Amino acid sequence: MKTAIKLFEDKKIRTEWDSKSEKWYFSIIDIVAILTESPNPRKYWSVLKTRLKQEGSQLATNCSQLKMLASDGKYYKTDVADTEQLLRLIQSVPSKKAEPFKLWLARVGKERIDETEDPELSIDRAMKTYLQKGYSKDWINQRLKTIEVRKELTDEWNRVGIIKQEDYSILTNEITKAWAGKTVKEYKQFKNLKKENLRDNMTNLELVLNMLAEATTKEFSEKEDPKTFTHSKKIAKKGGKVAGNTRKDIEKQLGETIVSKKNAKEMQYKDKKRIETL
Repeated sequence: MKTAIKLFEDKKIRTEWDSKSEKWYFSIIDIVAILTESPNPRKYWSVLKTRLKQEGSQLATNCSQLKMLASDGKYYKTDVADTEQLLRLIQSVPSKKAEPFKLWLARVGKERIDETEDPELSIDRAMKTYLQKGYSKDWINQRLKTIEVRKELTDEWNRVGIIKQEDYSILTNEITKAWAGKTVKEYKQFKNLKKENLRDNMTNLELVLNMLAEATTKEFSEKEDPKTFTHSKKIAKKGGKVAGNTRKDIEKQLGETIVSKKNAKEMQYKDKKRIETL
């Protein structure tokens, strides 16, 4: 993917961050202009939209419009795509510049199919990815454990009839607010994050407390066997509160707060500087 991304270096692509949906949006016209080098990217996109509709694709129908700054200094409504829509668009553009993206998508697709047949491969991939990003092995082992605990919790939610992603988000917010004093969105803002995964930007102690909150919530749910979503929300809050009380006890002993503003970049930079001084 790094090779593919380099195609957009030094090229102006208008982007917009939507904090409500927590998505980046990209100007489709700018992407088309770069990939096709067309003298009239707007016309190219217009023709492509017609072709996509004929093929049964909902991309042209579902893409949003945002006001973006144009070359004349004024703001105009512009067709935009989120990351998933952008990758689908790239697949439909017959261009040498789009080929690296298409090859990357094919490789990722094959990896996911392989992981379906052998789930252990996903763990190996996660380990490799975290190492490449600069995380320590101790942190990675802790992070992989949190993934296991999270999966056990979502399995329990599925057991009691909770399957919608938005419901997962609501329950996760209850847990996080109870142990950390912040919703997931507030926590991410506190760490100056946007699209990044919150857990990937937690310290070891934050990971441990989050894991305790989720593991406790699972145990409570198994014992109480909730029949309604409202009951599950109460359980999520109770499970989070257990970890919240533990956090307060630790903070009292340490004399400092555990919920940290540090994100992954800052933690890795600190570790790198520490190693360099050894």
